[in-house]
Amino acid sequence: MNLTHKESDLVFAIMRELSGEFSHEEVRMRVGRWLVELLDADYFASYVWDDGRDQFVAGVNINMTPENLSHYEAYYQFNDPITPTLQRRRVATPVSAIMSHNRLRKTEFFNDFLFRDGLYYGMNFFAWDRGKNIGDLRVWRAQGKEDFTPRDAVLVDAIGPSLVNALVRANRLANGSGAARFSQKLDIWNLTQREAEIADMVVTGLSDEDICAALCISKSTLRTHVGAVFRKTGAQRRGQLGYILTQM
Repeated sequence: MNLTHKESDLVFAIMRELSGEFSHEEVRMRVGRWLVELLDADYFASYVWDDGRDQFVAGVNINMTPENLSHYEAYYQFNDPITPTLQRRRVATPVSAIMSHNRLRKTEFFNDFLFRDGLYYGMNFFAWDRGKNIGDLRVWRAQGKEDFTPRDAVLVDAIGPSLVNALVRANRLANGSGAARFSQKLDIWNLTQREAEIADMVVTGLSDEDICAALCISKSTLRTHVGAVFRKTGAQRRGQLGYILTQM
């Protein structure tokens, strides 16, 4: 997909931001601020699914009223015609892809919750880690703007791996175990400093293009380093690197 210069800069900024160590709440708020700008959105909310309580908890938001959100948490999340379906998706999805906007506008959920704060067109992304929903992104535009498109969803999907890894690190910090880094464990796998640096960037979800741009190296040089990381760690694919790191 061809990105504008602004879109490319913002996507890369989000990925770079997600490489830091933040609390779970701060990760979601930081991403929310960037997404509002990237997607020309007006509202943002994010929750964490609690399996034990069978409900969404730990909400954060941008431009939504506390009173309306308290109504969502107490009532409307249990009478929600869209989120359960969106939650099962593993990709960013405009709300209109699972329910037409005309149909949504006829629901209690829209009229008595969403529209009270001005939310009109929405898109959700749910972060999953080994079968567990560990957080979500809910972005909305106001009436008078265009609905979200499949292209908008691709932009959000691009940061998905970085978001998942950032939330996993945040959970580790909350549990007192800290956020693991290959650069902190060079000797375990006999990695060079550059190999460890690249491994950490791969784990955060950065693309080859972003890594090459950040380190000023060619793609062939990057492939050589990634091959060495795979050989030394025993990883068969990039998605395994994060798992290998968390087991040490």
